Amino acid sequence: MGLPLRSAPTRLLDDRDLPAVRELLARNPVADVFVASRVEAAGLDPWRLGAEMWGHTVDGRLASVCYSGANLWPVAAGPASAKLFAERARRQGRRCSSVVGLSSSVMAMWRHLEPTWGRAREVRSDQPLLVIDEPPFIAPDPAVRPVRPDELDILLPACIAMFTEEIGVSPVLADGGALYRARVAEFIGQRRSFAHIVDGRVLFKAEIGAVAGDVCQIQGVWVDPALRGRGLGAAGTASVVALARAAFAPRVSLYVNDFNHAARRAYERVGFQRVGTFASILF
Repeated sequence: MGLPLRSAPTRLLDDRDLPAVRELLARNPVADVFVASRVEAAGLDPWRLGAEMWGHTVDGRLASVCYSGANLWPVAAGPASAKLFAERARRQGRRCSSVVGLSSSVMAMWRHLEPTWGRAREVRSDQPLLVIDEPPFIAPDPAVRPVRPDELDILLPACIAMFTEEIGVSPVLADGGALYRARVAEFIGQRRSFAHIVDGRVLFKAEIGAVAGDVCQIQGVWVDPALRGRGLGAAGTASVVALARAAFAPRVSLYVNDFNHAARRAYERVGFQRVGTFASILF
């Protein structure tokens, strides 16, 4: 179970806390696969993790954690934990571009943060969390495949378009796109980027954004706007599900905006089932 936890209500965790953090993350592996994937890859040292991991202790035991990096991601955070994490985030000032995770925890944190941080650019409080743990219900698109390293410049514009459409800001504004390009290249190098490409044109693309244990999470699903409504999204997602289950993990998850009715219908056709609700606070 790891070392006894000290008495402070919240504190910065380190690698000595790994057993307790892993046990906590295992309670809801579908919801917390993003945080679990980062911990499995880098541990809890902030320099290696690229973020801090805060812990809330109750009676000497780890009750909840919060990943604090480019986004804030509370894990197993009830009302008391959410309040304490919000107080810690408020004291250090906003460093994140979003608060993401299970809606109950995120919205509880946001109630404490909003008076200090001010209005968010967007609050998405109802994002269905979906999972599939069997072969897709519909035939996959056989043309969807892992993107090759030499196709980075072909894929990158589609990734930028997806990010801008989904988040509402371009990922290339801050540094001319160097960091985002490196991230896209990393996914390609890990064979976690999939696309249907014809004559140098991306028709469909998606990535496996996180893998931990028996769960992986799809992100960045995008269809060329000129080709939407033709079933490419559903068939392409079915392909990614099949490829991900074969190469990464048997349970495949994603979360989707409640207002994206076309995507929700496509994921239902593929065979995804709703298992929870996420929220995202975007700055």
